[in-house]
Amino acid sequence: MPIEVSSALLEQLAAEAAAHHPLECCGILTGSAERIEAIIPAANVHPAPATRFEIDPQALIDAHRAARAGGPQVLGYFHSHPHGPARPSATDQAMAAGDGAIWAVIAPGATTWWRDAPGGFEPLSLAMPTR
Repeated sequence: MPIEVSSALLEQLAAEAAAHHPLECCGILTGSAERIEAIIPAANVHPAPATRFEIDPQALIDAHRAARAGGPQVLGYFHSHPHGPARPSATDQAMAAGDGAIWAVIAPGATTWWRDAPGGFEPLSLAMPTR
């Protein structure tokens, strides 16, 4: 099943990556079912933000609290690869939880979508919403 992402949201992700270049940007994907409806940009608190990312833990706590209170569900995460390809790196693979979350990886000129499956990242197809 493809995930749904609007063209406006794709533009937001590209803008977020461009604004943080040459550092990695990161944040949270929210929505319902397989539809990404919003992004929550977060501070990259990793000590080496040019090549790694760590989402600010408070942003994660706040997003999960909002979801429990009836807000949009946390579906996954995004980050950029300012100098690399738009696919999960070996570091991403090593740090992944295998929890089924959706990941967006943004590189210059491309954004790709992945499922953090127990056996490793699986590519996801993308559908543009019609409404």
